[in-house]
Amino acid sequence: SLWGHLLASVWLCVAQQETQSKGCVCGYPGIPGDPGNNGMPGRDGRDGLRGDKGDRGKFTRETLFIYLFLHVLGELGPTGLAGNHGHKGDKGEPGMSRGEKGDRGEKGDEIVVSKSAFSVGLSAQTKLPAANAPIRFDKIIYNEQNHYDPQTGRFTCSAAGAYFFTYHITVFSRNVKVALVKNGAKIIHTTDNYQGSEDQAAGGAVLHLGIGDKVWLQVVGGEPFNGLFADEDDDTTFSGFLIFEA
Repeated sequence: SLWGHLLASVWLCVAQQETQSKGCVCGYPGIPGDPGNNGMPGRDGRDGLRGDKGDRGKFTRETLFIYLFLHVLGELGPTGLAGNHGHKGDKGEPGMSRGEKGDRGEKGDEIVVSKSAFSVGLSAQTKLPAANAPIRFDKIIYNEQNHYDPQTGRFTCSAAGAYFFTYHITVFSRNVKVALVKNGAKIIHTTDNYQGSEDQAAGGAVLHLGIGDKVWLQVVGGEPFNGLFADEDDDTTFSGFLIFEA
């Protein structure tokens, strides 16, 4: 122990002094004794004086958010794959208020659809018509727009467009040769040679007409080719109508 070392040192010094005074030579120091046991712990010291108040920290809302983001939430990971669509929700309730009625729009352009059609035939009085002149069909089957004139035998176009014309002929007693004529130009011809009984002949074409153009059916080749016939049981007809305006 500490006290042991001190006593040994004092004894050594006394021995050296005595030896020096007697003229003797000192021997080697002895082996140090065992250390002594630790003494009892001392009492706690008194509390120190209270220190000055420290400066206010700078931990604002923004720094708190950054701290939480970096230390709690961690770094934002990559965008994940889109999930499947959920089920369609129920239809919501109608709103409480209705919007104001807007102003009435301007009236649009009225679409006008042109109409033009006729269908006429020969009668017992007009069979075997004169050659080289418009055939005057006097049996009116349909002529609501009056675009066909039975006095002249001509159809007059009132709306430019594509028209379809057709004719059906009963042939009796003579040959037949007729032409579909537009403004004096022969467009198509139909011929039938009489064989001693009633024959049938027909023709038709699509024509483009401008307003004022005229179309009619006409016997060509003279009276030997005007065998167009009609009675109570047989008909010869001429018809036409507008397909579309153009």
